[in-house]
Amino acid sequence: MSVSLDESIGLLSNQTNRKMLRYVNSELKGYDITLEQWVVLLILGKENIMNQKQLAEKLEKDQPTLARILDILERKKLIERQSIKEDRRSFLVHITTLGRSLKSEVAVFLEADFEKMLFGITEEKIEIYKDVLMQINYNITNQLQEGK
Repeated sequence: MSVSLDESIGLLSNQTNRKMLRYVNSELKGYDITLEQWVVLLILGKENIMNQKQLAEKLEKDQPTLARILDILERKKLIERQSIKEDRRSFLVHITTLGRSLKSEVAVFLEADFEKMLFGITEEKIEIYKDVLMQINYNITNQLQEGK
């Protein structure tokens, strides 16, 4: 009896993703941030400033969920929001000096964690894995767009 793709790929991907999320979140506790907060800092660290809508799209988060994450990061003084004069409901979000410092520190820490997670896997296999994930993401995006 053969194993379905859902069992062999779907289940394994889900289990691995959950395990990675738990692991990274437990590692980030020492920095008083969650993985969701980290990803916001990571993107803002590269982009420096974005409007809240662009950030939500990039993160694939809805506006209320992102607003809650930004509220927490703002209380921790890791980001700042500025209202846009033309549209008072819109905000520009940028990473603060404290946020940039934390981002740098966490990036080094997580890089070491990912090296441990990927131990024994060749760079070639990692590149193949990334290519496969990108193709799956592309296929899912296309299927979702066709369904609209």
